[in-house]
Amino acid sequence: MRDLRIVFMGTPDFAVATLKALLEANYNVVGVITAPDKPAGRGRKMHQSAVKKFALEHNLNVLQPTNLKRKSFVAELKALHANLQIVVAFRMLPKVVWQMPEYGTFNLHASLLPNYRGAAPINWAIINGETKTGVTTFFIDEKIDTGAMIFQEEIPIDPIENAGSLHDKLMNIGSALVVKTVQHIEKDEVTTTIQPISDDIKTAYKIHKETCEIDWTVPIDTIFNRIRGLSPYPASWTTLYNGDDTYAIKIYEVAKVLETHSHAVGSVISSKKEIKIAVKEGYILLKVLQLPGKRKMEISALLNGFKFEKDAKVS
Repeated sequence: MRDLRIVFMGTPDFAVATLKALLEANYNVVGVITAPDKPAGRGRKMHQSAVKKFALEHNLNVLQPTNLKRKSFVAELKALHANLQIVVAFRMLPKVVWQMPEYGTFNLHASLLPNYRGAAPINWAIINGETKTGVTTFFIDEKIDTGAMIFQEEIPIDPIENAGSLHDKLMNIGSALVVKTVQHIEKDEVTTTIQPISDDIKTAYKIHKETCEIDWTVPIDTIFNRIRGLSPYPASWTTLYNGDDTYAIKIYEVAKVLETHSHAVGSVISSKKEIKIAVKEGYILLKVLQLPGKRKMEISALLNGFKFEKDAKVS
């Protein structure tokens, strides 16, 4: 059995579950690398990453480099004498960092590689209407998410779930897969699989504001999948024209209604109980949305104080 000294690298909640699982499995985590504190919220107070908060609560050694290539950081990292590095939702590492430990540096990625390499694999799997996804552990190499795979675990995607619920499922099975990977490295029993090369590999591009704008002219399933694939964060949005007023609204939850109708695409059809948007094959029924400057709310609550005009539309 190898005596492992682990450096863990991660930033958001998704990574906390894995760090917690490693500690519960009694692995020796000699250092935690996470993003620098940054101002957040209206008061612009300095905000610690979820991983930093957890690490400090468990008296772990935390490093927060602004530059991973800086000689002072590389020296600090070497001084930890780690022989294995684990990366979960962090950032691209320079070669001097990922090549450092004797037993390598491996990453947990929230997709079934080689598909959905990139920054937003959970979002894009749902946006693209996938029926399954999973998690992969792989050794890091010089390119993004291309290294030799160690383990994969597949799960189905519920046809109505959103990115938030899928995130939590993958976070939990991913943490278990990391522990399984570490156990095999500890026993020197790891075998790897080179990622297949293909021209039709799907990519998980970084999400931008324009990615989140809803195009009401596309097929109903495409609209439905984009909305749930971007919920709860960063959330899809559209422009609502309501009489003389214009609002940029965020949409978090919808249902689809397949039905023939004569309404123009983008028309808002309202009643005392529901709001729906006309699209080509039917309607998108709004369930949870957010007006500018307001909290997100269910449609029943919105209708108590907001009036939709007869000519209301979205685009």
